[in-house]
Amino acid sequence: MHRIDLPLAGPCLLEPEVFEDTRGLFFEAWNERTLGRLGIAAHFVQENHSRSTRGVLRGLHYQIPNGQGKLLRLLAGEIFDVVVDLRRGSATFGRWHGSRLNAQTRQMLWVPAGFAHGFLALSNVAEVLYAITDFYAPSAEHTLAWNDPTLGIVWPLEAAGVNTPMLSAKDAHGLSLASAPVFE
Repeated sequence: MHRIDLPLAGPCLLEPEVFEDTRGLFFEAWNERTLGRLGIAAHFVQENHSRSTRGVLRGLHYQIPNGQGKLLRLLAGEIFDVVVDLRRGSATFGRWHGSRLNAQTRQMLWVPAGFAHGFLALSNVAEVLYAITDFYAPSAEHTLAWNDPTLGIVWPLEAAGVNTPMLSAKDAHGLSLASAPVFE
């Protein structure tokens, strides 16, 4: 497995070694020792699977307390994935980074606790599988506004074929960075 660091300290892309032949393919999606050698010490307690249609935007979600690290990959389709640094003491506090992820490249994204996370489905169907390091706690969940002008996230809405993304009621009422709880 190969690690690709992103401009924000902590999150990274992971490229697994894929073995393909006429029968199909095989790769390790997670190996505690391998990830440990790459600087990711994570103990996963839950795995989630989401399916979204083109133009659906999920997020930007995070939990305080009970911050969650997430290791995610696509089983089908393509997404534009965004992480936002919410660690007040970080040199990149309030900054975001977006990555296009798809099932063909098999790249995975590691998002440590301390970041809000969300994605926009760019394909007709996008299936995302993600392992998390702490249990879902509804009372600890927060949503950052996907369109907060302070953040200035440039979502590729045109690539998703929409002018406005499809949002859940919760995601439509996300908080601005100025009013959202952050990690101290």
